[in-house]
Amino acid sequence: MPLNYTITMTFLKLGLPKPLVEALADEGYQTPYPIQVAAIPPILKKKNILGIAKTGSGKTASFVLPTLVNLQKSNAPKNREPQVLVVVPTRELAIQVGGVFQLFSKALPNYIKTVTVYGGVSINPQMIGMNGVQVLIATPGRLLDLVDSKAVHLSAVETLILDEADKMLNLGFKEEMNRILSLVPKQRQNLLFSATLSPALEGLQRILMSNPIVINLSIEEKVAVDLIEQSSYLVTDERKGPLLRYLTQSNAYAQILVFTSSGYKADNVADKLRKNGIKASSIHGKKSQSARKKALEAFKEGNIKVLVATDLLSRGIDIAFLPCVINYELPRSPKDYVHRIGRTGRAESSGVAISFVSPDQLAHFKIILKKNKLWMELIDSSVLDLHGY
Repeated sequence: MPLNYTITMTFLKLGLPKPLVEALADEGYQTPYPIQVAAIPPILKKKNILGIAKTGSGKTASFVLPTLVNLQKSNAPKNREPQVLVVVPTRELAIQVGGVFQLFSKALPNYIKTVTVYGGVSINPQMIGMNGVQVLIATPGRLLDLVDSKAVHLSAVETLILDEADKMLNLGFKEEMNRILSLVPKQRQNLLFSATLSPALEGLQRILMSNPIVINLSIEEKVAVDLIEQSSYLVTDERKGPLLRYLTQSNAYAQILVFTSSGYKADNVADKLRKNGIKASSIHGKKSQSARKKALEAFKEGNIKVLVATDLLSRGIDIAFLPCVINYELPRSPKDYVHRIGRTGRAESSGVAISFVSPDQLAHFKIILKKNKLWMELIDSSVLDLHGY
């Protein structure tokens, strides 16, 4: 599909109402991103969309904005029967998407009740919150819990949105998704968004819709990676901690997001940083929802300098103006490397990505570079004086 993306394109020209355009301007958004240019007009026309675009490309707003506009024209909502259902793979992404819906719905004349639900917290308040819901953002498991409790019914869904659909399939939600699809009406608008186009995703797309408008901007992911300053250090496991503290204290990075391969290691790294006087916290799947939310909010607000995370945060979470990402441990796959470092260098902001490579991971690191068509000099960390760190 031709994008016709030029510097003169505006949100008003895309068909969004003036109050929404003004709300976008108040948030600092003057010019739409390519995914928004391509997706907003057909979504306003209730077309089915398969959108492939990297995280941080403005993907969320590309479906939130036109969906809110369409809701202004829909029939009055029925109790406990949402008109829009958004299914996402993680709690953090659910909260983020819900926040965007709530932010921009305030600009429109008709009140739109948006509810966000996910596991790890009490279900009772969420059940009560289903009264009058119009937009429901949910993780698959908690959504089905609410359905089984008869707290919500999916028979009135007019628009089904699956965000980070490839991640959903990779996390093993196939059975849950099949059941959800069996509960929504056959006649509906389908919006399927993903960072990659995998065979499994193509299969899901065939089940969901025929002849969708396909918007594939995934090629831009490579361009974005090229704009990130990448470097790597050859370092033994014993010297990773001192090297991390050296880089944290010797560079002027306002904040750093550090990736580890396990929750245990994330806790351990954050604990050592704190013991050395560096404000740090960890976030991973084994922490409670409230602890994860608290840590992420503290990082976004600048109250802590270093957030140590597992791949839970490698996709779908927008941390504005993050200057540096460090791979304390290498990711399992080359694709995960791109998703991790993509937390920095978002939109027009520049960023730095640093990887720690232990001697036994050299072969794996070479595969990551080869698959992503990257090259970088491996710096021998033994030349650095890490005494005192």
